[in-house]
Amino acid sequence: MTGARQRGFTLIEVVIALSIVGALLVIMFGGLRVGLGAWSRGEERAELLEHERNVDQLLDRAVTGSYLYRPETGPENKTGILFQGDPDKLAFVTVAPPVPASLPIAFTAVTLSLETGEHPGLTIRQKVLPNEDPFESVPPVIVDPAITALRFRYLREAGADWEESWDATKEKGLPLAVEVTLTTLFAGRRVEHPAMLIPLRVTPL
Repeated sequence: MTGARQRGFTLIEVVIALSIVGALLVIMFGGLRVGLGAWSRGEERAELLEHERNVDQLLDRAVTGSYLYRPETGPENKTGILFQGDPDKLAFVTVAPPVPASLPIAFTAVTLSLETGEHPGLTIRQKVLPNEDPFESVPPVIVDPAITALRFRYLREAGADWEESWDATKEKGLPLAVEVTLTTLFAGRRVEHPAMLIPLRVTPL
């Protein structure tokens, strides 16, 4: 009595099975690659938003704390309010400096500008008051190289057009609000942030 003949896989069946397995692996790794790409983009987006939030909070706190500061002057020196706004630079006195001093300080002169030299980016300088030449160049306390463009505008009153510059001595007061627009270089691309409107607590004169 002969045993039952065992049937094996043919070459065609093996090729078909391997093709199916290969196709499944391609689909699986393709989906994994898409998922990893989405995860990476999500992390980049979260990092960008976190950076934007931190910069916005820092600028909002400092600019909102702007103060109508008039330095002590003699009859021969009529220095006005320390606030000078330009399209690409803002110099003002605040009660909330970007980097708090180790000792209690009432007023701090702050300059926000975009610099291009050896260390380009958003540059923040500050000097405690009272002091001579409060806005003269001092070493920066913060340099953010991710910021590649910076623009300020100034609001005289509600409903009015935005001003490109503001001279507080000439205007005899501070603007109602300051608009700040930042552009960030992130992951090799330029990202323009939505304009940030910062109202000043001090009522303009």
